[in-house]
Amino acid sequence: MGKRTKALKHAFHASLPIMAGYGFLGLTYGIYMHELGFSFVYPMLLAITVYAGSAEFLLGNMLLGSFSPLQTFLMVLMVNARHLFYGLSMLDRYKGLGWKKFFLIFGMSDETFAMTSSAHIPPNVDRGWYLLCITWLDETYWVVGAAAGGLCGAMIPFDLHGLDFVLTAMFTAIFADNWLRERSHAASLLGLASSILCLVAFGPGHFIVPSMILILLSLLALRKRMEKGGAA
Repeated sequence: MGKRTKALKHAFHASLPIMAGYGFLGLTYGIYMHELGFSFVYPMLLAITVYAGSAEFLLGNMLLGSFSPLQTFLMVLMVNARHLFYGLSMLDRYKGLGWKKFFLIFGMSDETFAMTSSAHIPPNVDRGWYLLCITWLDETYWVVGAAAGGLCGAMIPFDLHGLDFVLTAMFTAIFADNWLRERSHAASLLGLASSILCLVAFGPGHFIVPSMILILLSLLALRKRMEKGGAA
């Protein structure tokens, strides 16, 4: 078995929770775009070229109004500012991957970051190809779900309100799996405490970016102490 095939096999197995989450949420997005009056081509192309779930939902409404490049840029930047911190934390992990890192950077979604940042890659699997396969599979799930939703939107008679909760459930499952694998829970507890603190301080609509800043600064400040604790 070639290294690419082996990496794809392991990546597919690891990404099954993402397939379930992206399949359902992509379907919801496609149906939403259909309800706005767009054909399935629009959600499919946006899924391929933009690949930022929250921003894609916003772009649906923006496409119906007058186009404002500055407003669109600022809105998408606000919604996806957390990706700046994802990228900073993955600099070392993407070193030495050559051309692969360009697609890895483009395909850095919340769920892909959760998978690749905590990935336990088997020693006989090529790291670069594994990370690339995870990223490619995740985007494929989203594109297929969005296209299917656009095609099937008119055929679904029941209310799909609340279906986007599937991502919350998926993140909970990923967190629980990581909790069971790690030797020290210090980083996980730090992330929870920082998120709760910022949620109380800034409210549910504005707490994500402050949480990421607080988590990043806390991890940098406590890095040596946490590394000693993990080695102990």
